[in-house]
Amino acid sequence: MSELHVEGLTLTAGARQLVHDVTLTAREGETIGLVGPNGSGKSSLLRAVYRVLRPETGTVLVDGADAWSLSPRQLARTLAAVVQEPPSGIDLTVREVVAMGRTPHKRLLSGDTTEDVALIDAALSSVDAVALSDRPFERLSGGERQRVLIARALAQQPSLLVLDEPTNHLDVRHQLEILTALRRLPATVLVALHDLNLAAYYCDRLYVLRDGGVVASGPPQEVLTPRLLAEVYEVTAEVAVHPRTGRPHVTFLPADVPVPDMDR
Repeated sequence: MSELHVEGLTLTAGARQLVHDVTLTAREGETIGLVGPNGSGKSSLLRAVYRVLRPETGTVLVDGADAWSLSPRQLARTLAAVVQEPPSGIDLTVREVVAMGRTPHKRLLSGDTTEDVALIDAALSSVDAVALSDRPFERLSGGERQRVLIARALAQQPSLLVLDEPTNHLDVRHQLEILTALRRLPATVLVALHDLNLAAYYCDRLYVLRDGGVVASGPPQEVLTPRLLAEVYEVTAEVAVHPRTGRPHVTFLPADVPVPDMDR
């Protein structure tokens, strides 16, 4: 398992500032959630972590090393990423796509070992995609593609896994199964989620972003308050402890529903 430390990160695109002065830590074995409305900077922050968007200022440290100083192969042996927009034009079967996750651990043009085969099988099984193994990736539905790309990341055996909205396109069953599988990994996980109830249940700590900056961070029960949700999402919400899970549960209310004074 790895430790991630982002310090004073600022990202720009031309004259536009995407993220400003963000500091974030994910300790070994933690599942850290990024939440916030569209355009708050979640995806941009993740792109800097998995080294697609170079920081204007600040650092991204993976196990104490500057991520941007590592070779792509070195970083890929530690970090795997599942991006929000699935790639297109992949003329491979599902199994071949998942097998790509083993590339950082192999020599050029070397075949799959017995260990590789077992890891690929396990990754496919963990996302309920064994039955898809021989199908062309390009002919899959959006949800099926998402599961396969997560399997590819799992086959990579990362000690740090970064995911941008991994539950997009997934039905409820697969959302729960995949997030449960991620929680069980011997890895540190940084994940952006839209669903606050999933974030509250599966994440150890949350970072709330708005307009490119962190406005709150901490355990879900401390962060997800009606007042914060009103300020960040501009909606009325009630937050209660779910009687079965013991975790915060958020209920959003239409504007015409009267509510008592907000909690602090």
